[in-house]
Amino acid sequence: MNTLTSADGTTIAFERAGAGPAIVFVAGAFNDHLTLEPLAGELAGDFTVVTYDRRARGASGDTLPWSIDREAEDLDALIAEVGGSAHVFGFSSGGILALHAITHGSAVSRLVCYEPPYPFGEGNAPDLPDRLGALVDAGRPGDAVELFQTEAIGLPAELVAQIRRSPMFAALEAMAQSVVYDSTITTGSAPPTSVTTPTLVINGARTWPALARAAARTADALPKGRHVEVPGGLHHTIEPATTAPVVAEFLREG
Repeated sequence: MNTLTSADGTTIAFERAGAGPAIVFVAGAFNDHLTLEPLAGELAGDFTVVTYDRRARGASGDTLPWSIDREAEDLDALIAEVGGSAHVFGFSSGGILALHAITHGSAVSRLVCYEPPYPFGEGNAPDLPDRLGALVDAGRPGDAVELFQTEAIGLPAELVAQIRRSPMFAALEAMAQSVVYDSTITTGSAPPTSVTTPTLVINGARTWPALARAAARTADALPKGRHVEVPGGLHHTIEPATTAPVVAEFLREG
């Protein structure tokens, strides 16, 4: 992977492919750069695509103290790497992060948010980030993962128990600190109505109903927001074959 150094000295690892106007892909909770690579690959024929590991995951660092503004600086560093302005695709909490970054001056030409989990009154308890942080600090990353899955995502307890017994759980534990950050980003958040960047808000037709409602309401709240539903996307996932053409068409407008 390639690396760069963010404003506070944090190493950010990223992959770059393709040619054309740049898209920086910002992943969500329990994601590293690999999550959005299939979608980026669909778009790499017409765009320069950049996927990266956000702080506290994958090959990137985690300089303390954390704040959402530091993550916005990471995005700025990636945008600078590809020429000083770029389109951005934000998945889940990555979409909320991208909108926050724009309010602080990030040079985003056009933004695509895929299922940004703004709560609109349906959110988690305000103390969830503190409880997650306490579990991680106590050396209980697995319990933090389980808490996030049950309270932030809303997975049934029996499914979470199955996940905990699965081979994938070790990778989730390794990202436990990052879900403290994602929970902080999403808990009590609301779309920034001052953002005038053209923004496409997408949800999958087979996602959870609360996320579909949040996508439509987010688009309505943004002065230049637009909402579209794409086929597939079971349970907050992205179907690259149906999503990529919609993204490409929107980005070509600008």
